[in-house]
Amino acid sequence: MHGAWADASSWNAVASMLQGQGFSVLGPPNLLRGVTTDAPYLASFLAQRTTGPVVLVGHSYGGVVVTNTATAGGDVRALVYVNAFIPDEGDTVFSLLGGSGSAIAVPDPTTVFDIAGYPGAPEGDADVYLKADTVHKAFAQDLPETDRWLIAEGQRPITLGANTTPSGPPAWKTVRSWAVVGTDDRVIPPDTQRRMAERAGATITEVAASHVSMISRPEAAFDAILAAAASID
Repeated sequence: MHGAWADASSWNAVASMLQGQGFSVLGPPNLLRGVTTDAPYLASFLAQRTTGPVVLVGHSYGGVVVTNTATAGGDVRALVYVNAFIPDEGDTVFSLLGGSGSAIAVPDPTTVFDIAGYPGAPEGDADVYLKADTVHKAFAQDLPETDRWLIAEGQRPITLGANTTPSGPPAWKTVRSWAVVGTDDRVIPPDTQRRMAERAGATITEVAASHVSMISRPEAAFDAILAAAASID
C-alpha cells in the first residue's frame, strides 16, 4: 500500500525482487481520502483479490490504512511498515508529526505544500501536493534529480482531511509486525518511526535512506517482507 504523493509504482523495485522469489505481489491504489474511506476500500480489495496468507505492507500514510485494514479483509498474517505511520487508536497523521521536527510539520503549511480544491470536497477540505522543493530536499533527497522531478510532477495528492481523521483500533495488537526505519527520513523523523514501532512491538530494522527507502534502498523492505513471510505458519 503506497502512501501520499505516490502510487503503486513506488514499490516497483521491491515488487520485482519479491516476484523473483516466487511471491505474488499486488499493489492496490490508495484513495488518499481518509482512513474511513481508504481502509474499507483496501479491505474489499483484499477480500476479493487475495487467497491464502497475506503479508500487508504499507509506506508512509499507507501505514495508517493497513493498520485499520488488516483484520477486516483477507487472511492477513503479518504487517510490514516501511518509513510508515503506525498509529494507535485516536492518533492522526498531524498529531503523530506534531513536535517531531518533520520538514512538513511547519507553522505555515503553504511553504511546503500546494493546496488545491477538488470537486465534491467537504467544507474546508482540499488536496495537498508537495512543492517541488519539498520533494527535492525532504521527501526523496537521496534519489537522482531526474527521479525526484518525476515524483514532483506525477504525485497523487492526499486530502487535508486524511491527515486529521483519527485512526481506529490498531491491527498490530493482534497481528505481528515489522518496521523499516529510514534514518535519513525528513518527513517522518527516525525517532518518531522508532517510537511508533516500539509501541507496536514491531521487529525493527534501519536503513540509511530518505522517506522513500523502498525506492532508494529496496533491499531493506525486501528483507523485512521476507522475514515477515517466513514467520507465517
